[in-house]
Amino acid sequence: MNVAMKIVLSMSASASLLILALLTGKRFLKDKVSRQWQYYIWLIVIVRLLLPFAPEINVMDSVRQTVERIQHTPDNVPDRVHFGAPVVSQETDDQKEGAFTETTLADTACQDIFSLLREYTWFIWLLIALGMLMRKITAYQSFIRYVNAGATAVADTGILDRLAEMEKQVGVKRPIEISVNPLIASPMLIGIRHPCIVLPSVNISEKEFYYIMLHELMHYKRWDIWYKWLVQFALCLHWYNPLVYLMSREITKACEFSCDEAVLIKVGHDNAPDYGEVLLDAMAAIGKYKEKLCMQPLNGNKQLLKERLGAIMQWKERSKTTMIVTGALTLGIFFGAAFLGVYPVTVAAHEDITEGKRSDPVMESEEKEISVEMAEKFYEADSMLLFAAAFSDLDEEAQGEWLDRIYADGEIAFLSVCIDDLETDATEIQRLAKKAYADGETGFFSVLADHMSEKTLERWLDKALKEEQIAFQAVLYDKLERNDEWDDRKAAVSAQQLEEYKAYGIVSDGKTYYYKEQLVNVFLDVHEEGKFYTLNMDPRGIVNVKVSRTDDGEIESVGYMTEAEIRDLFGEEN
Repeated sequence: MNVAMKIVLSMSASASLLILALLTGKRFLKDKVSRQWQYYIWLIVIVRLLLPFAPEINVMDSVRQTVERIQHTPDNVPDRVHFGAPVVSQETDDQKEGAFTETTLADTACQDIFSLLREYTWFIWLLIALGMLMRKITAYQSFIRYVNAGATAVADTGILDRLAEMEKQVGVKRPIEISVNPLIASPMLIGIRHPCIVLPSVNISEKEFYYIMLHELMHYKRWDIWYKWLVQFALCLHWYNPLVYLMSREITKACEFSCDEAVLIKVGHDNAPDYGEVLLDAMAAIGKYKEKLCMQPLNGNKQLLKERLGAIMQWKERSKTTMIVTGALTLGIFFGAAFLGVYPVTVAAHEDITEGKRSDPVMESEEKEISVEMAEKFYEADSMLLFAAAFSDLDEEAQGEWLDRIYADGEIAFLSVCIDDLETDATEIQRLAKKAYADGETGFFSVLADHMSEKTLERWLDKALKEEQIAFQAVLYDKLERNDEWDDRKAAVSAQQLEEYKAYGIVSDGKTYYYKEQLVNVFLDVHEEGKFYTLNMDPRGIVNVKVSRTDDGEIESVGYMTEAEIRDLFGEEN
């Protein structure tokens, strides 16, 4: 088994014992210690799941030594024990030799299959972990896009001033955006780099606004979104462990209880009924969007709300004795996590070196041949991650041939996963980038640009500016994180484009488009033979409009999009 897998499994085993201990202790400590302690104590378990730290003497190392002693103990028991009289075989020598050969081949095949599975267990584990993480990230990004598509930024200065004042009271130094989306079920905090509080409506009372904002600001101040993503990362890494899923659910519940407690500490116990009333109102809200992973909605499910309301009404400040007890428990759990330990990293490194010394040139040659065959198989099966693993084992010449094939087939997704193992500014990356630039393939070029140095990106930007390649300029300004400069250039281009639109009855107000005085739902402008798009969506719109252009980039016609065109654009399921 791969040494990395041994370390991960040992971390999982140690954390499992901690999870069982905390779940058992919860039954006795639920109402005796603070909800915030019950929330943050799980961080010790998460650290145990993610970091292979351990003292020199620990439980997992003792288990390893015991297993090794058992494996190296001489086995004095004979392989076969016969009872009764011996049986005289009447088989001929040829029959015996044939039977022996068949048995040997079958045993060898079974051993080879078992060895192969044992050797590549780590790969299956890693493949599933990466797949789960990518799925969670994609789902989160998709939900954010859909919420933002139907959201409108709040411009009321009175509301913004109240929010700014509350941010000062809570201690939030970074301004938080606020928007309205009538389709969501309840107020929520979304976004990581650009956090935003989204409300179903701003037509709420002063009291409701105060408690809603306070609740969401507490989530932001305590970095709850980052905490939840840390949990999801641990869950993906230890996807095979059912106790980690139980831990994830407990942390989700504890997060809301902890946030409620933080709010009550801020406003005082006397205001608990008012805060509980706001939660009840949130429970009655019905929306069209279903809250996804790592959202921070105010309501949650009814059972959880019932428990939260009970905790709110029974809340009281903890005594000093309770604080001392929780401090002692925290130290006990921390030292317990350290004492349980993990599979020793030094031993793992030694095993890795030893394993490397046993490499065989003939075996390496056979593995390369297998990699070529597997690359073809995985590519035809449209399995990107498996293909990327096979691609990494190919030599430079074979990798170059595959990159050309992937480019010719238009498989951007395959390109993105297989070049991750190539070095920055690798020869193959530059060669393919030149081809993509010449062909006007901004999508391929953008993926390749992720593996270029800043100096190389600067050279490409100079070339794009000189040749007035606007689409490539956008990509390169973004990769160089010089979006301010691009915004200035884009503003000049946009002003010129708006003048062109006016001649065809199109008027734009920011991200809102009107065609013949009708609000546009889907606005599509295709540039450079389909390689560059202007796509805008406004759920309030009533018409769908498409701009068609000539090969020279001039507007050829403007018309309404058909239902078939909408389906082709967004997919049949939309």
